[in-house]
Amino acid sequence: MCCIEYFILCINCFIHCIECLMYYIEYFMHCINYFMYCIEYFILCIHCFMYYIEYFMYCIECFMHCINYFMHCIANHLIMVSGLPDDLIEKGKDIKSVTEIEENGDQFKVTVTTGAKVMINSFTIGQEAEIESLTGEKIKAVVNKEGNKLKTVLNKVTSVTELVDGNTLVNVSEFIISTCDIL
Repeated sequence: MCCIEYFILCINCFIHCIECLMYYIEYFMHCINYFMYCIEYFILCIHCFMYYIEYFMYCIECFMHCINYFMHCIANHLIMVSGLPDDLIEKGKDIKSVTEIEENGDQFKVTVTTGAKVMINSFTIGQEAEIESLTGEKIKAVVNKEGNKLKTVLNKVTSVTELVDGNTLVNVSEFIISTCDIL
């Protein structure tokens, strides 16, 4: 073989190397395009996921509104079956009162002032006492103390009064009803 034949062989080999390089560059470009397609698809999936999260949050909000409305209806129904007169219920919705509690060991004196009306109840923890209800009715009941809470049951109403701090008194009343009361 002469030099020219080697030179031609080298050129053919070089051309083949360039062809291989071009093939790999084309393959690499296909891989990059596929990778970009995957990223685009991933971003689309994230957008769909965010849409469903947003829709789910909207459904939760609607559900909470339904629960709130349901609880409002139940509260109104419980007030109706509590036996309190309608005029007293209406007055009680916007009523403001001042409560003073005097404690001497297990003996308590609770004075509730509502406008011109003053209601005074005195009792000893764990002993039966005559308590005046919201309707003015005198009811025999026992007041118990659980921590900083006073708890009693008057007819169908369980009352829990808690001294949260020196100026804040929280009273929660639960109406005890049976199936017959609802129907």
